[in-house]
Amino acid sequence: MIRHIVLFKFKDGITWETPAAQEAERVCRQVGAEVPELREWTVGRNVSSRPIAYDLAVIGLVDDEDALERYLVDPFHQKAIAIWREISDWVIADIEE
Repeated sequence: MIRHIVLFKFKDGITWETPAAQEAERVCRQVGAEVPELREWTVGRNVSSRPIAYDLAVIGLVDDEDALERYLVDPFHQKAIAIWREISDWVIADIEE
């Protein structure tokens, strides 16, 4: 199993009040239902106000590296990436369990 973790940080001028951020969150929450490789999908806004904190986290679980690759190229996932690319930067970690 591989745990896929992504942390998103808004670009300057973007907040949760920005319509594009609200749309990005909405689409992000749908990824778990739309991408069959995902066994689990968690999405959550950060509640910390620390300057180093990111704004949103997603955590997914897939069976193996092949499933991770299929998830990464899935059309719905690519749609979500395109939306987030406009408003944020992010970091990822893929952890083998």
